[in-house]
Amino acid sequence: MTLWVARAGRHGEQERFALKNGIIVADYPDLGDLSNIRSKSELIEILRKSRTGNKERTINTWASSLWSFLREMKIGDLAALPSKFEPVIYFGKINGEYQYVEENPGGAKHTRPVKWIKGINRDAIGQDLLYSFGSSLAIFRVNRNNAEERIKNILYKETPNINEYEYKDSDHYIDIEGYSRDVIRKKMHERFRGHELARLIGLILKAQGYHIYVSPPGPDGGVDILAGTGALGFESPRIAVQVKSGQEQIGTPEIDQLRGVIKKFGADYGLFVSWSGYKRSIGHDMRQMWHEIRLWDSNDVIEKFLEYYENLPADVQSEIPLKRIWVPVLDEDE
Repeated sequence: MTLWVARAGRHGEQERFALKNGIIVADYPDLGDLSNIRSKSELIEILRKSRTGNKERTINTWASSLWSFLREMKIGDLAALPSKFEPVIYFGKINGEYQYVEENPGGAKHTRPVKWIKGINRDAIGQDLLYSFGSSLAIFRVNRNNAEERIKNILYKETPNINEYEYKDSDHYIDIEGYSRDVIRKKMHERFRGHELARLIGLILKAQGYHIYVSPPGPDGGVDILAGTGALGFESPRIAVQVKSGQEQIGTPEIDQLRGVIKKFGADYGLFVSWSGYKRSIGHDMRQMWHEIRLWDSNDVIEKFLEYYENLPADVQSEIPLKRIWVPVLDEDE
């Protein structure tokens, strides 16, 4: 059994389609049915003809990814889909051979059927494994640091502890930005739990220009933070904020609770911060609450943390010290 990563488009364009339909995809919309391809060299020739002007190295990289998808993945292998929209990596078992489905969207015609098992929050995955998952390749095998067995242990909870191994050099480019955010996510989760996360959210809102009141630890009546604008914070927009740092995803009842107390606290709008994200059913209600409530998960918290980092207090910066650097943008076709 092997562990594979198969992304669903550079920006996650086919992610929801793949999860809903029980598939992983190879995002090559310009190529037709590849069922009859019998060798990697044949695949290289097809790519040379269809994608003229690309470097030979790039053609070989694409061919290796596609060949893995067509012939090297086996029924029973584990598949991982790192989400572009949630702080989660989805895992499943490959349960069928390659299929070309003409009626699927452009980037999802090349498929392998998968039985999805569960999504695992990135906080629960060892930092060295996150490094391995951070390759810029669209499809690749993860076979270092006992990755397969450790992921199986998390999926099926066979062992309580997930040891981390020493980082090892990769033979392909790493998504440095994505990996760095995973490191920040783990450090933030370690240092800002419970009431400390509410304090951090309050400081981010303060850096945005709000006057804030953060409820003390203990029962809060459904609101952890009150924020307002103007000289004393009396002016609109006035926001009521609920913050959850636990491992459970938030559903409609918790959102409805915040909606119910917005007016009670004299607020105009609500902000719900759930470190572990939201149940997928929430997506159906987003349009109805768009002008009333915003939802942040750990991705949003990290985005705001980085945006306002230089305006945060020194004690917060010391918890997660960062340095701004410039790096080249690399992807699988370089």
